[in-house]
Amino acid sequence: MLEYNPLACLPSSEELPDSDDTPVDNELQDLIPGLLKAILAMAWAERMDWFFGVDMGIYYDPDLPAIVPDGFLSLGVERFYDENLRPSYVLWEEKRVPILVLEVVSQTYRGEYSTKKAEYARLGILYYVVYNPFRRRKPRLEVYKLVNNGYALQDGNPVWLLEIGLGIGIERGSYLGITREWLYWYKAEGKRFLTPEERAQLLAERLRSLGIDPDLI
Repeated sequence: MLEYNPLACLPSSEELPDSDDTPVDNELQDLIPGLLKAILAMAWAERMDWFFGVDMGIYYDPDLPAIVPDGFLSLGVERFYDENLRPSYVLWEEKRVPILVLEVVSQTYRGEYSTKKAEYARLGILYYVVYNPFRRRKPRLEVYKLVNNGYALQDGNPVWLLEIGLGIGIERGSYLGITREWLYWYKAEGKRFLTPEERAQLLAERLRSLGIDPDLI
């Protein structure tokens, strides 16, 4: 007797578009989630049960277009599929809703405070992070937690994300030679994780203190 598998009738991640083809309207929409991903790659280097997507489509219904946050974090999934990585994030394949989504506010609003917020809540995404580099009478950073099917604003900078085991917040720093306010991950005691550049610089300083020129290694 043949067994019916409903998942076999759904399109796979390879068959679906990997984004909505909408270009970002400022570099920060790429750089800020990219930095968060790079920091996680060092902080959780030994963990293989997480995935951070940047400008990647999340498919939750085979009959609807993907929703494409600037960044999102999922726990309890494979960090890597294979050497070709994920083309998109498909809920009926992953079987895990992202635990956090990030939106970097556009120069022209794209529903970050309305339609996207409502859609993420409907999907059951626990944390919704909004970073607004343009102020516009809005706070620079807002972190929401899903409570009773609605988002409740969390206080603090950084904000501790209990279910993730990390904090998230903003402070001035340097990344890719750009000095400005950046979004970082934080430890429980409130100290932020180093960026790849900062860790490399720290290592170079330690080598020099030992009389070793890091440029000759």
